[in-house]
Amino acid sequence: MTGQAGRAVWFLALGQLLTYAGVYYSFAALLPDLLAATGWSKGQLAAGPTLAFLVAGLVTPLTGRLVDRGYAGLLLLGMPVLAGLALMGLSFAGSPLIWLALWGVIGVAQAGMMYETCFAHLTRHTGADARTAITRVTLVAGLAGTLSFPLGHWLGAALGGQQAFLVFGAVLILGAAPINLLGLRGLKTASQDMPSRAGDGGSTLSLAMRRPAFWVIAGLFGLVMLNHSLILTFVLILMGDKGASPATAALAAACIGPAQVLGRIVLMVNAARMTNGRATIIALAMVALASLVLGGSGAWIGLIFVFAVLQGAGVGILSILRPVLAVEHLGRTGFGAISGAIAVAPTLAQALGPSLGAWLIAWRGEAAALIGATVMAFVAMGLGAWLARWPRTEE
Repeated sequence: MTGQAGRAVWFLALGQLLTYAGVYYSFAALLPDLLAATGWSKGQLAAGPTLAFLVAGLVTPLTGRLVDRGYAGLLLLGMPVLAGLALMGLSFAGSPLIWLALWGVIGVAQAGMMYETCFAHLTRHTGADARTAITRVTLVAGLAGTLSFPLGHWLGAALGGQQAFLVFGAVLILGAAPINLLGLRGLKTASQDMPSRAGDGGSTLSLAMRRPAFWVIAGLFGLVMLNHSLILTFVLILMGDKGASPATAALAAACIGPAQVLGRIVLMVNAARMTNGRATIIALAMVALASLVLGGSGAWIGLIFVFAVLQGAGVGILSILRPVLAVEHLGRTGFGAISGAIAVAPTLAQALGPSLGAWLIAWRGEAAALIGATVMAFVAMGLGAWLARWPRTEE
């Protein structure tokens, strides 16, 4: 990448940091204060973000097609504003119904302003440097929780759980949108001579969906995110079941986020020496091994920290590889529509994970949830090994 393109990527990375801090993590950061402020149950509150994921999963294929038609810039500018306004609206939501309706709007915005849109745009405009560009974005955006949780703690104490959403909304409107604009302008100038390969998103997607690779990639990442969503939701409970104290479990869980960033740095450093297929298998093996390590941590509780590093690093690497694998096996033409369609499975998996985990725990206890997550990881690893044997099909 040229110097100008590199700077543009860093701007988009900062925009994604603020986007994820404002939308993805704000609910979790404010949850204790929201319970106190609203008097609603955890289930009523959590139904909002769950609905947002479901809506995002349904809308993402549409936004992918809009990216192919050249509207990525409008999405990355307009959707943070829409999400910011909806977040501000949450401050005044007087009933669970209004709460849900606003989260539905946020789900629409999520489909057009987060990783999928950003990565598809970068893939179109950075060519062979796409993996490097995507890695840079995830390195910065991976710190969103580090920003959001302290900010949420302070805002919740100062303003109350609901009123704190006013500030998170402002972060998107006054922060993410203008910074995205700087990145989009810089990237457009730097890549103005790069040929467009948008194609007809609808027909290209139809062709892609006839290929086994499409369904293998979607299934692989759907299983990974189902594993990760389930484990993250109940990580403190799963660790406590193995004998970890609340403080130790919280400390280990806090290592998952930094481990994601560490995994991405390792991938970036070794980019020239490691193929995408090999990196995928290694990352999937780390996720599978993480579940086994957590299962065996009852013998020595220190293993929960090994689990956190393996889980975080594996998922962190895989978040970079999903769009890259789609390009390798399905081509670059109509990539926005293809990437958006593939994203349906992992997005819906994030919404399903908490409910599936709760059901498994109620059915057969924490061990059942952990066994289920382990099976998901190993099936995903098998799909990854199968995919790695197929030839690349860039077109």
